[in-house]
Amino acid sequence: MNSGKKSSTGAKPAMKRKEYEAELRKLQIKLCKLQDWVKFKGLRIILVFEGRDGAGKGGTIKAITERVSPRVFRVVALPAPSDREKTQMYMQRYMAHFPAAGEVVIFDRSWYNRAGVEYVMGFCSKEQHRRFLERCPVVEGYIASTGIILLKFWLEVSRKEQERRFKARIDDPVRQWKLSPMDLPSRSRWYDYSRARDMMLEATDTENAPWYVVRADDKKRARLNCISYLLSLIPHKHTPRESVRLPKISTKGAYDDQASMKARRFVPERY
Repeated sequence: MNSGKKSSTGAKPAMKRKEYEAELRKLQIKLCKLQDWVKFKGLRIILVFEGRDGAGKGGTIKAITERVSPRVFRVVALPAPSDREKTQMYMQRYMAHFPAAGEVVIFDRSWYNRAGVEYVMGFCSKEQHRRFLERCPVVEGYIASTGIILLKFWLEVSRKEQERRFKARIDDPVRQWKLSPMDLPSRSRWYDYSRARDMMLEATDTENAPWYVVRADDKKRARLNCISYLLSLIPHKHTPRESVRLPKISTKGAYDDQASMKARRFVPERY
């Protein structure tokens, strides 16, 4: 049951935090079960998250990874390429992070930088952009043919909501770090990014590696919708586990192990 003020989209009432956290916990429990299945079956999964600046990619990824093992769910957020990497095959530095058996690799931005920021901001040539859109489906088809599950999510945010989020970052000292040198130019080039998005989706939304678009103006609902659909895209079953019993502490060699700590430097308890 939803109640409360209207969301910024005006479409549905804003989801209350308690309701959101309850639904998120249910989904995170399912993600833990998926994790067991991934390890049990040796699955290799790639999740790609793309979208405009301020679309909520980081928050969605955090909601996915919050309760699972970083040894299974690994987040990759690569910086700008080094001089050496610029001379490599374009996909090479991303492939170095592809999953082994029993791993889920989450790309917080990916090789699709070439279709977005690199193209719009002039970091690649029009010919490089054209070649990328032409060859990307071929490469992704090969990735899928090796047995890797490749899922791509595009978070779609409106102009009005992006503006609100950027202003919130400017005013909030704990969120100012989220404003990258590319954020403000991306705001002024809204329609250039829209055209780049359209070209990207047209060229790379394929049967082997389709794009799934998440409406992201409402962050809470976007995260829940994305995780719920993600779980539906990866068939998995309950993995049998051995029953766990907590062992008793052995009294052999027992001593006052707190007395030996009294002279140590403890952090002041200010809270």
